[in-house]
Amino acid sequence: MPTISMFYGILIRMFREANGKHNTPHLHASYAEHVASIDFDGNVLEGSMPRKQLNLIIAWIEIHRDELEANWKLLCENEPFFKIEPLR
Repeated sequence: MPTISMFYGILIRMFREANGKHNTPHLHASYAEHVASIDFDGNVLEGSMPRKQLNLIIAWIEIHRDELEANWKLLCENEPFFKIEPLR
């Protein structure tokens, strides 16, 4: 699964899920043993994430929403994704 960003020990990934469980645009975040699927509104679709890290992810999503939506569109069209700046 391609990593599109990494910050504060959090890995953010996106991949194309043909007929996957989540049809809504989303990303996959991992931190230590925690893994969660999160939509672009900051809702956890599956899994869990500590509150502090989830808040960082939600802030990052708000900053980079346009880029995330562009990446989602590219992945849905079987095009290569691009990396997104980390949270600083």
